[in-house]
Amino acid sequence: MAETAIDYAAVFQALPGMVALLTPELVYADVNEEFVRVSGRSREQLVGRYLFDVFPDNPNDPAATGMRNLEASLYRVLATGERDTMALQRYDIEDPERPGEWEERYWSPVNAPLLGPDGKVALIVHRVEEVTELIRARGRSGGSRAGRNSRARVLEAELYTRARELQELNERLRLAHSRERQVALALQEAMLPAGRQVRHHHRAAVRYRPAVGALNVCGDWYDLVDLVGGHRIGVSVGDVVGHGLAAAGVMGQLRSALSAASRVAEGPAQALDVLGRYANVVDGAESATAVTTFVDFDRNTVTYSSAGHLPPVLVHPDGRTEFLDRATDTPLDARPDPIPRPQADTTFTPGATLVLYTDGLVERRREDIDVGLARLADALRRHRDQDPETLADTVLLELLPPGGATDDTALVIVRL
Repeated sequence: MAETAIDYAAVFQALPGMVALLTPELVYADVNEEFVRVSGRSREQLVGRYLFDVFPDNPNDPAATGMRNLEASLYRVLATGERDTMALQRYDIEDPERPGEWEERYWSPVNAPLLGPDGKVALIVHRVEEVTELIRARGRSGGSRAGRNSRARVLEAELYTRARELQELNERLRLAHSRERQVALALQEAMLPAGRQVRHHHRAAVRYRPAVGALNVCGDWYDLVDLVGGHRIGVSVGDVVGHGLAAAGVMGQLRSALSAASRVAEGPAQALDVLGRYANVVDGAESATAVTTFVDFDRNTVTYSSAGHLPPVLVHPDGRTEFLDRATDTPLDARPDPIPRPQADTTFTPGATLVLYTDGLVERRREDIDVGLARLADALRRHRDQDPETLADTVLLELLPPGGATDDTALVIVRL
């Protein structure tokens, strides 16, 4: 008997319920017929467009969270490569026939990854069941079964199934997060400088947040060291490309090398020169970045040099924010030996705040990096009177996505 070829495109269109395919950039790649019908949008209004351009949050509802919750779920799928079942969501949509008028709607979404040959998420299967009818039926009947029609009973069964899936998923996440926390805490403890390294008791706060996903830790690092001669400290952060234990090993080597070089170097540029030569012989250090600052409390100066890293921020007591970007160069392994790295310095008033960070704090998909830097500067300016520990927590809370970042984040805050 000859095999019959299956028309999977036709199968997709006939799938029950609303189903869409999203690219990793959250652009509609395809939608089935039910998605078109229930959403009230044509295929031309959906396919090829960014999800949240088509379905933004209701601007008339300041408490709306549907868009933020859905975005966090989709980013979790991209980061972990695992299915994400969401709780019931209120997510109003604009009436396509009456622009400016928004309809109260309730949805039960499930997002699942479709992996490509390289094992990375190539598409997201976004399946949505509208439950607005059920919510209204329960409201009318006070929860009595007699007041529900057959459609409501089907939707209730679907919600029960989703609740069981969420329960199982939450248990898996709890175990995964427990393992991730143990790894992250061990890494964080290894990265924290010993108390004797900053013997002058400068007020400093350090934070490390791993990326979403149990193994996506260990790429970023930070360091604080006492410097020889005068009342000086060195503050550095760096970023190793990649995640997991291999990146952790490279991170440890680079951090230790820079810590040692800083103690004997004449300035931060020379310290990075030494580190760059070392990075050239370390497998996995390709394209690694770092920035280091030498703070002199006797002269009230910050001398700095950057190897392809984002610029530190100096927040002056009057609220002025200064990005230290006048000595930025190529990543660690990309500099020819004979050419020294650039170096610059600036002055500060006691009470200023020095902030070093890695890209997980400011970079976002589909957003120019300058937007993230401006967001960081604004948060630091508004909260500059907070002590370093409180300020570090505030900055992470305001800048990191609600579902967690897809890249590691290291943050160092020093009150000068």
